Amino acid sequence: MAKRVLICDDAAFMRMMIKDILTKNGYEIAAEAENGVKAVEKYNETKPDLVMMDITMPEMDGIQALKKIKESDASANIIMCSAMGQQAMVIESIQSGARDFIVKPFNQDRVLEAVKKAVG
Repeated sequence: MAKRVLICDDAAFMRMMIKDILTKNGYEIAAEAENGVKAVEKYNETKPDLVMMDITMPEMDGIQALKKIKESDASANIIMCSAMGQQAMVIESIQSGARDFIVKPFNQDRVLEAVKKAVG
C-alpha cells in the first residue's frame, strides 16, 4: 500500500511541486494544508504516514505545527522544508522531533531520499 503524505506549504506552487514528485514515485497525497493550523487539523483527520511541512507560514508556523502534531502523536514522521538561511529554525525543528529537512528550491532526488529515510 502506498505511503500517505500530508503536504503543508503556504505556496500552492510549492505544494504542487512536492505533490508532483511524490505521486510520480508511488506516494499517495493524504491532504494538503496552506498553514500550520490547517496542517494540525488535517493531520488529525487523515493520520498520514508522513508530513512535508514548510517552516515559514501564516497563522501558525511549521515549527509550532510540528510541536502540536508531536504532542498528539509522538511517532509522527515530519520532514521540514525551508528556504536557505533558516539554520536556527532548522535546528529547532530537528530538536522538536522533525526527521529531516529539505532546502528549497527542491531537488527531486533529495526529496525522495528524505522521504525514504523517514518512512522506508
